[in-house]
Amino acid sequence: MLNETDLAYRPITSDIKTINRAVLDIMPLALATVPWGILCGSLAINIGLTAIQAQLMSLLVFAGAAQLASITILGATGAISSIFSSTFVISSRHLLYSAVFREHVRQRSFLSRLCIAFFLTDEMFAVTCAYVEKHKTFSVLYAISAGITFYVVWNVSTFAGIVAGQYIPNLENLGLEFAIAATFITIVIPSIKDPSILIAVLVSGFSALVLSIYIPDYALIIATITGMLTGYFTPIKE
Repeated sequence: MLNETDLAYRPITSDIKTINRAVLDIMPLALATVPWGILCGSLAINIGLTAIQAQLMSLLVFAGAAQLASITILGATGAISSIFSSTFVISSRHLLYSAVFREHVRQRSFLSRLCIAFFLTDEMFAVTCAYVEKHKTFSVLYAISAGITFYVVWNVSTFAGIVAGQYIPNLENLGLEFAIAATFITIVIPSIKDPSILIAVLVSGFSALVLSIYIPDYALIIATITGMLTGYFTPIKE
């Protein structure tokens, strides 16, 4: 028979297991983005940002693709409006992520919702959805633990890039940007569970390759919309 002490320790033990599970689940994806973080840090230094400014981008913005886009535009002396428009389009997928999480978090405290919103990334979304599918329940502790883990790895990677960018010339020519594609491939493949998703992925990927040759500035946006429409109109077999 359990006594009061045992009952008191059970929630703590359960929480520790949830945190450990979150860290282990997100770590492979977090480590896969290390080259990406290094690239962000080094590029920020190369365009003239100070080390503090470069690190603050990862600490406060915390959005890899948006950071790379804004750094590129800053380096080309682009307009502020271009930065806002580009990062809005790139980050618009988070509106879909938020819609998926809405029913799970709407009754949670404001602080919990704020933390989940800030730490919400592609990687955190992927592992949290897998957790929900497996355990049939949403865990705020799991989601935030996964998000914090990724946040720490991302910022350490950025710091490494800042240091490397000051001592290793032409670091951006080492092909580190491949980590971006590799990370998203790792996230997407496990989610392909029915023909409509597979067709949408293939159509969007093929569209991106073809359009990047003819209209590179809009290839990603058009390919994304094309893939979404394809998935929407593809009949699902019961």
